[in-house]
Amino acid sequence: MAKVIPKISSRRNGRISSRKGICRIPKRVIHVQASFNNTIVTSSAGTSGFKGTRRGTLFAAQTATANAIRKVVDQGMQRTKVMIKGLSLGRDAALRAIRRSGILLTFVWDVTLMPHNGYRPPKKRCV
Repeated sequence: MAKVIPKISSRRNGRISSRKGICRIPKRVIHVQASFNNTIVTSSAGTSGFKGTRRGTLFAAQTATANAIRKVVDQGMQRTKVMIKGLSLGRDAALRAIRRSGILLTFVWDVTLMPHNGYRPPKKRCV
C-alpha cells in the first residue's frame, strides 16, 4: 500500500487545507423590492419558476424569499437587517417568509421613494 502524503501549503505554520471556500458572515442586509409585477429578494420570482403574471403573487414572493434565504443561511447568516421598497402585497409575504426562516431580525426599514413636491402640473389650457 502506498502511503498518502498530506499537502502542506506554502505558509510556514504548515496548514493542510486552505480556507478559500469558507466565507462566514453572521450579519447581512436583505433588500426586498416589491413591485406589482415581481418581487425581488436577491433572487427574482422568475428564477424560482414563476412566469408571467404569476410572478406578482404572494406565493411567488414567499418562494423567492425562501430560496434566497436558504442560500445565505448555508453561508452562516444569523442576524439581518431588512430594507423593503415598494407598495405591492409581496412585501408582506417576503417579510413573513424571513421571520419564519429563523433568522434574527434587528431592523426593518421601509425605504419606499415618496415625492416631496409631487409632479409638475399640466400647462394651462388655451381656448
